[in-house]
Amino acid sequence: MLAGVGLANRAKYRPNELSGGERQRVAIARSLVNSPKLILADEPTGNLDTKSSAETLDLLFGIHDVEGTTLAIVSHDRSVVARAGRVVEVLDGQIVSDSIREGGSVEVH
Repeated sequence: MLAGVGLANRAKYRPNELSGGERQRVAIARSLVNSPKLILADEPTGNLDTKSSAETLDLLFGIHDVEGTTLAIVSHDRSVVARAGRVVEVLDGQIVSDSIREGGSVEVH
């Protein structure tokens, strides 16, 4: 799984020897070990710099595109919203909008 997230060369490193983006990718690799049908990601880019955020989003959306894995991402990051195929906006615990965005890959059943 580490090879799949581009970290095969870091397998022997301790967590404190990895960057924030690398730690995030390790967490994603761990979540993929059992080939889940659904990934729940709470603020996956919250503590990352712009480059690491983009890499993490590329990885998550790539998994969705290749494996068909459903992503449910909670985020305040507008770059996540911009890439999502479906956006459900929640305010004070209530759904205030639910939209399918053109260009996104969403299956609605």
